[in-house]
Amino acid sequence: MRVLLAEDERTTRVRLQSYLKRWGYDAIAVENGKLAFKEFENHEFQIVISDWEMPEMDGLELVSKIRDSFASNYVYILLLTSRAEKQDIVAGMEAGADDFLTKPFDRNELRVRLRAGERIINLEKDLAEQNSQLEHANLSLASANERMM
Repeated sequence: MRVLLAEDERTTRVRLQSYLKRWGYDAIAVENGKLAFKEFENHEFQIVISDWEMPEMDGLELVSKIRDSFASNYVYILLLTSRAEKQDIVAGMEAGADDFLTKPFDRNELRVRLRAGERIINLEKDLAEQNSQLEHANLSLASANERMM
C-alpha cells in the first residue's frame, strides 16, 4: 500500500518513513504540504499522513485539497500534530481527516491506526466492486426487459 508522508521536521520524517517501510508500506516522504500535493497529483496513494503545521501549505489545507480533488479511490488521511485541543481535532476532522494522532506519538498506536485505515480502504474497494457489479446487473436486466417488450 502506498503512503504519502508530509512532515517538515527532518528527524521525524526519516523516522516515520523508516517505520512505514519496516511495516511493508511503499512510503514517499516530503517536507511540506505543497510538495505533498504535487506528489498526490502525480501518483496514487491510499494513505496520507500529514503534519498539521508545515511551511508553504499546512496539513489542513493539504487535507482540504485532497478531498476537493477527483481521486479515483478513497484516500485515508491521518493528521499528526502537537495540537491536542478538542477544537483542533474537530477542525482537522471537518477539513476531511479520518484520524488524528498527537505528537509525540507511539509507533505502535500509529501502526494500529494505519491498519484501521487499511480496513476502511479495503471496505471502500469492496463496496465499489459490488456497486459496479450491481450496475452491470441492472444494465443486463434493462436490456433483457427491452427485448421482452
